[in-house]
Amino acid sequence: MKGWGLGGMAEPRFGPAGNPDSFYRAGYKSSTDMPAWLRRLGLTAYEYQCVRGVHIKEDTARRLGEAAREHGVALSIHAPYYVNLAATDRTLREKTRGYLLDSLRAAVWMGATTVVFHPGSPGEDRAAALERAARTLREVLDAAGEEGLDRVALAPETTGKVNQLGSLEEVLALCSLGGNVLPAVDFGHLYARSGGVLAGKEAFAEVLRAVERHLGRAVLTHLHIHFSPVEFGRGGEKRHGTTLDPGLGPDFTPLAELLVEWGLAPTVICESDGRQAEDALVYRDIYRRMREAGPGGVRGSP
Repeated sequence: MKGWGLGGMAEPRFGPAGNPDSFYRAGYKSSTDMPAWLRRLGLTAYEYQCVRGVHIKEDTARRLGEAAREHGVALSIHAPYYVNLAATDRTLREKTRGYLLDSLRAAVWMGATTVVFHPGSPGEDRAAALERAARTLREVLDAAGEEGLDRVALAPETTGKVNQLGSLEEVLALCSLGGNVLPAVDFGHLYARSGGVLAGKEAFAEVLRAVERHLGRAVLTHLHIHFSPVEFGRGGEKRHGTTLDPGLGPDFTPLAELLVEWGLAPTVICESDGRQAEDALVYRDIYRRMREAGPGGVRGSP
């Protein structure tokens, strides 16, 4: 499901991860109301949160999917935080397979295209951990294929803490397994794990070039992106903030410039703390101003 903007041109989709505070303040309680609420705001993507476990019932998932299709909202799922592809304990790896397969089943029920997950913890030997993670992911892919769940993309996410698996290089290595494994690139996380170095247009462009080199233009064009302001320390990410928090980065403007100049149409999911829908609108509007100005027409913050 592609997003279309003025003049029939493809444009990115923007939306929140989970339900923002304003959704509940408006009197809503059920995630099945989110697609209509988002559409009224002008947002066209929604990442359903299963981070504490996959508890959604099939009937609810199907109703959410019907509402999303009715209102033109693309769905994705964030799998449980308990996923650890690199666990050395066999029981933990089996639980990880279960979490991911449960997430894929829920995605199929609701018609979501992508299941995002954190790859796990490496321990002391990152290379060995990445090998374990690849083996476990291959087992998940095999099981998903046998169950007919492989139409949904599994998306390892770039993570914010240095002691987690999830550098851009590690994520792209997992995506090299083939099948329907695609990256979820969280620019806030990359910014945090780099100590604030990975920011600005050239740094963002190098991330996008790396995705294209490894996976091709089609994957880059419809990349799954997370973006939000992040506070970091020596170990990387400390917390997600909002666009109202002074001093938190990264700035979305350089990425918006690249999306316009390169003709990309990703899904951009905002994980800001409590105002993820409002900040998704901030990012959407920055993008649209860039697009109206044309490639190279705007520089600096809006």
